[in-house]
Amino acid sequence: MLKYAIIVAGGKGERMGANVPKQFLNLKGKPVLMHTIEKFKTAFPDIQIILALPNNQMDYWEVLCKDHSFDVSHKVVTGGEARFYSVKNALTFVQEEGVVAVHDGVRPLVSEATIKKCFEIALEKGNAIPVVDVVDSLRFVSKQDGENKAVPRSCYKIVQTPQCFQSALLLKAYEQEFDSAFTDDASVVERLGTTIHLVEGNRENIKITTAEDLMIAEALLG
Repeated sequence: MLKYAIIVAGGKGERMGANVPKQFLNLKGKPVLMHTIEKFKTAFPDIQIILALPNNQMDYWEVLCKDHSFDVSHKVVTGGEARFYSVKNALTFVQEEGVVAVHDGVRPLVSEATIKKCFEIALEKGNAIPVVDVVDSLRFVSKQDGENKAVPRSCYKIVQTPQCFQSALLLKAYEQEFDSAFTDDASVVERLGTTIHLVEGNRENIKITTAEDLMIAEALLG
């Protein structure tokens, strides 16, 4: 079975308030994105890694790789205006016989156990996405009149990445036209009428989008 990891890294770092995109920020001595890529290579040494980057960030990434002697093999493709197009571009390097993981470049704390479990279930059932329980109370707020009411948090899950799919399924899903309702890869695949399978993620697998997130990641990495 061929294994692929599409790493989507199109952030600008605006919410971070930084001068460089968040995927390039320093985390324990090297860019966040390098930590993320290394997690997949450690989980599966034979995995094929495809990195989707904005065109105007490619030269900077090349410089960073040289500066940090980063030699993990990976292909780089041009990212699109939306995540959908970045994944679609990366899929040109994917063959039909395999499993593809799509992962956020700014989730460097995903565990190897989560990665392996998602691949295992996707191979067995066609797809798998990691989720964790909601621990806070939730309220639904109507956009029409502003009315709000409590909703049972047990009915909801927080979705993480990597989201894994048998490659033939993902390739078929990305033949569809873009829809703004596609918030992640599972929503693209689900549009085909496919049931999405949930697996337990790891709670520390946070998405680094703010300065506070970066501090939390630093602490979790010890």
